[in-house]
Amino acid sequence: MAKAKDLVIVESPAKAKTIEKYLGSGYKVTASMGHLRDLPKSKMGVDIEHGFEPQYIPVRDKKELISELKKEAKEAGTVFLATDPDREGEAISWHLKELLELDDSKAKRVTFNEITKKVVTESIRNPRSIDQDLVDAQQARRILDRIVGYELSPLLWKKVKKGLSAGRVQSVATRMVVDREEEIEGFTPQEYWLLDARLNCGEESSAFTARFHGKGDKKQELRSKDEVDAVIDAVKDAPFTVDAVKRGEKQKSPAPPFITSTLQQEASRRLSMTPRRTMSIAQQLYEGVEISGHGSIGLITYMRTDSLRLSEEALAAARDYIVDHYGAAYYPGKPRHFKTKAGAQDAHEAIRPTDVTLTPELVRKDLTQEQYRLYRLIWGRFTACQMANAVYDNVSVEIGAAGYSFRANYSELKFKGYTAVYEESKDEESAELANPLPTLSEGQRLRLEKLLSEQQFTQPPARYSEATLIRAMEEKGIGRPSTYAPTISAITARDYVIKEGKYLKPTPLGRVVTGLMKERFADIVDLKFTNQMEAELDEIESGKAEWRSVLKNFYGDFSKELHEAEEALDGVRLKVPDVLSDEFCEVCGRQMVVKKGRFGHFLACPGFPECTFTKPIVIEMPGKCPKCGGRILKRTSKKGYVFYACERGTDCGFITWDVPTKDFCPACGKTMFKHSGRGLQKSFCINENCPNFVPEDKRGYKKKTPEEKAEAEAKKAEKKAEAEAEKTAKKAAAKKTAAKTTAKKPAAKKTSRAKKADAAEE
Repeated sequence: MAKAKDLVIVESPAKAKTIEKYLGSGYKVTASMGHLRDLPKSKMGVDIEHGFEPQYIPVRDKKELISELKKEAKEAGTVFLATDPDREGEAISWHLKELLELDDSKAKRVTFNEITKKVVTESIRNPRSIDQDLVDAQQARRILDRIVGYELSPLLWKKVKKGLSAGRVQSVATRMVVDREEEIEGFTPQEYWLLDARLNCGEESSAFTARFHGKGDKKQELRSKDEVDAVIDAVKDAPFTVDAVKRGEKQKSPAPPFITSTLQQEASRRLSMTPRRTMSIAQQLYEGVEISGHGSIGLITYMRTDSLRLSEEALAAARDYIVDHYGAAYYPGKPRHFKTKAGAQDAHEAIRPTDVTLTPELVRKDLTQEQYRLYRLIWGRFTACQMANAVYDNVSVEIGAAGYSFRANYSELKFKGYTAVYEESKDEESAELANPLPTLSEGQRLRLEKLLSEQQFTQPPARYSEATLIRAMEEKGIGRPSTYAPTISAITARDYVIKEGKYLKPTPLGRVVTGLMKERFADIVDLKFTNQMEAELDEIESGKAEWRSVLKNFYGDFSKELHEAEEALDGVRLKVPDVLSDEFCEVCGRQMVVKKGRFGHFLACPGFPECTFTKPIVIEMPGKCPKCGGRILKRTSKKGYVFYACERGTDCGFITWDVPTKDFCPACGKTMFKHSGRGLQKSFCINENCPNFVPEDKRGYKKKTPEEKAEAEAKKAEKKAEAEAEKTAKKAAAKKTAAKTTAKKPAAKKTSRAKKADAAEE
């Protein structure tokens, strides 16, 4: 009798395909498609009075998959539970074990930090039992969030607005955005002045700028025009002399490899990717991509991590690659090790390429544009972190005049080091002077060309961007690697926060809800309390705390606050201020307000229900319509695709997928456009009568080959046929059900007229 195949259960089909190729014919690899068992949606599903016992049920739309897995598990030899290597993945494996009724001898837990043949086969050879501490930590988080959401949200429905939700982490994130906005609004600008001296040492092209430093060696802030004028009066006729020249080398070290938070921040800054999109693309790179000559391979290690640890194997591979491709001078002589911050779980390595020799350019043709750009970022950061420092020649000059000092600095790159591969981007650009300096010596006299003064005011802190909010959450211990992206998605989806450009701004609704939470549920939105809760979940994971005790300690205070809030707010309904627009109602003349409906935001008359006038929000784009000179408006099709059209609609007829820019063609003067999509693209002219006209097939869009077109049409026809077959099957099933129902119906009662007719017949 043939030996039964072993069954490997992973979370996604893409990963299953890659792993099955590595393991061979003795294994069957299938996907659970995430959770198969969860708390019910229709009720809380937690028995608080009996030790917070969760009431798990099978996920409703996965019944067929569960039946199939049960059948496969029964026929299999060993069942390897190979879900993701984190708390969530551990919990999914535990749920699978319970749902499929597997005993300990048959169910084995394996994890893959990277989807490569070596790691997959080694992990299968060294399985372990399910880590119950990890499962309990995930259960505690799930139950904690369920209690907060299901007991607090109804209060928000009654006191603020239907459909709202509260969450342990999302409420704190919203508060951070609201607090920053209040800080900006309460900020009082302080006046200060900059004073620069334009100096010349007498040689050709030797002019440079030095900035005022202070009185002698002591730094002095110039707070008013009078103070500036006093310095100008003192130095304008005085000799300027070089007091000191300091030359030296300055070295700059590379940034550490990516962890989840830094990857999301850098992808937001450099690639304009949302955290959720970043994690989605990273998941694809982790699970496996078809690479020419290699087959399906995971290109990066697991992307939910807070550890900076790198394996010795990866460090050795990086060393060999750097020495071979850049030279020995670009390697620092020994591997760089980075210290993981205190409190990190350190369950996995940092995010890195699984094979450093698979460079971004080598795999580019096999990746989508988004996959390529994110992989290039990860590959570059990892490779750079093992390279030598960048070296700069640094010159610092101190210049004296009438007892005051002016200073100038300049750095010039001497050795590229790691910058040959990668440089970390910044949230804010430096405003410091960076002027080349002539050759100067101590005691040298300089000629003053002019003094330049400029009034400045201190600026309030910037609003959070997605990148800086993630950084702040990480620094304050709010959430964990797996929660950053869904948290930001949640607060924007709930309309607590909106994006203006790249910055996050609280809505009136977000302010009202946060105000209520701060007043009545101070613990829930307290940053230190939330940080402490995360630490307690980590304690459960490490086996140092019992999950039911943690929940009991939390629930005592929470239920008391909830009861007090309900009593205090009895009969109270909080008003959410409307957001006024610049538009006026065309029926009654009132200033229109912004509302949100099923299909997004729109403008409505505040006079409802007397006046029901509404209109869509118009987004005007830069430039003018190339056909009639009217405004170009951003539109969205019924299927959700963005396009651009003339405000005159069909009267003009201009419509395009290309994005209008503020630039005008130097040849014909008409608005220039650019390729739609992410990243910077070169603008082009779409006027067919212009010598600079760029045809559509040369605007950067990928043109499908006849074979690709035929394949797309075939897939479309196949999909349509499947839909029709499904529709027919549903109709047949409905008819069959109706026939059965009719057959089971009792005979209709006869009317009195029918009874008389029967009697007469007898």
